[in-house]
Amino acid sequence: MHSIEKIGKRFWYITPISETDRPILGMVVGDHKTLMIDAGNSVNHAQYFQEELSKKQVPKPDLVVLTHWHWDHIFGLAELTNTVSISSKETKEEMEKLIHLSWSDEALEARVKEGTEIEFCANAIKKEYTDHRDITIVLPDLVFENYVEIDLGGVTCIAQHVGGDHASDSVIVYIKEEKILFLGDCIYPDIFSKKENYTIHGTLKLLDLLEAFDADTYILSHWKPITKKEFNQEVTMLRTIARLTETYSGKQQEIKEEYEKYVKRELSEDEMATITNFVNGY
Repeated sequence: MHSIEKIGKRFWYITPISETDRPILGMVVGDHKTLMIDAGNSVNHAQYFQEELSKKQVPKPDLVVLTHWHWDHIFGLAELTNTVSISSKETKEEMEKLIHLSWSDEALEARVKEGTEIEFCANAIKKEYTDHRDITIVLPDLVFENYVEIDLGGVTCIAQHVGGDHASDSVIVYIKEEKILFLGDCIYPDIFSKKENYTIHGTLKLLDLLEAFDADTYILSHWKPITKKEFNQEVTMLRTIARLTETYSGKQQEIKEEYEKYVKRELSEDEMATITNFVNGY
């Protein structure tokens, strides 16, 4: 089940659901305008978020920023007809490629077979869209190349293109006065390649960009808000495993042994998966 949560004075969000791949959606409430972060994986997802917020006297969004082109972040845009949508130029270009696609079970299965869709996403679409599959790709109204600053009245949002392995068009949203950094999926690995992976260069470049922001809270779209301490722990793990991958030329056993010495304990499932991802991307 979803729940609606609030952080600080001006930021609301809806918790994710993994089964149907519904990510966290955010809402920043300014004195003059309201900004939604990501459109959701369906019209139902976007509708539910707005309906639940209206019970808390939060107005409907004037603007929506998309963090990247993946289906679970954009399919709800068809619901936001009175909202000005904003994305990076690259996000719009990737979305244009989806317009002609069919989303029937047969079409999804065919794309999984040819390697242009992944099974997890295909299954999640089938679970989210049980009654009908009338999916409309709505393109964003405004695009930017590097970053855009949005004054909502009393609160400023900076949407910045950061890229990364998960999606080269990834955008983060920094809610300046609240010190919240909405990461979307940018810190996750590339899940669309034959083998899920992180690249050394892509990861380190991304982390440099993210660490430049003065944030206290970080929102990961398919997980939860985390503290600065938790974010720094994640960054340290990624940087250390990236460095070891380079030092040991992608040799998994040697990377694992050295990282165990570094943390002085047995590795967690997450750490083991991260090592595998860096090895795959080497």
